[in-house]
Amino acid sequence: MSRPDTALAWAVDGQARFERAVAECSDLRGPSRLPGWTRGHVVTHVARSAEALVRLLTWARTEVETPMYPSMEARAADIEAGAGRPLPEQLDDLRSTGAAFVAAAEGLSPKHWQATVHTRHGSFPASTVPWMRVREVWLHLVDLNVGAELDVLPEDIATALVRDVASWMGTRVPARIELQIPGAKPVTFGPENNAPVPVSGRVQDLAGWLTGRSHGDRLMAPYGLPELPRWI
Repeated sequence: MSRPDTALAWAVDGQARFERAVAECSDLRGPSRLPGWTRGHVVTHVARSAEALVRLLTWARTEVETPMYPSMEARAADIEAGAGRPLPEQLDDLRSTGAAFVAAAEGLSPKHWQATVHTRHGSFPASTVPWMRVREVWLHLVDLNVGAELDVLPEDIATALVRDVASWMGTRVPARIELQIPGAKPVTFGPENNAPVPVSGRVQDLAGWLTGRSHGDRLMAPYGLPELPRWI
């Protein structure tokens, strides 16, 4: 397996966009779009997440089990401890941890990308880790609440996100759902013995609905929007 260059490029682009948004932000203590979190919480989380993903890449490279976080309590404590730092400190942290993630990824060989790592959500090949970073930087760019809307998601990233989340929800939804994406093959998931419920719209809006970033107000659903589980 070769290096997942497409996902790495998406992650680098998203990191740059996120850094610019933070650099232009006047108040990290203001509310983000995530309940109970300020913008500072979101920035700190993105930095700590980069470190956590480096641990998974280190695991793949060394074959020594290196979990993302010591515990979920430790993860929450680190985010809370860093959320109130001044913007320059937060920005330096964001930049350095983002660069460390790219350096760690560039240090992996084709064999390393085939290694299996795991999180509390299950086991997967290390080649999936860059996509995890893509989701972090692009979705949390919207969560920052500094003007970036779902439209900021590039179409190819939004399409990959729709397919990824739909696959995760396949056994978690009560109805069979058919997502109709303009210019692309429909994405269908859910119980196979049910008639599919159609939901259509721009792929960015579908991604926002699936990930809980919108209520689906801009989508078309002639039979109503089906109920979705809370995404990770």
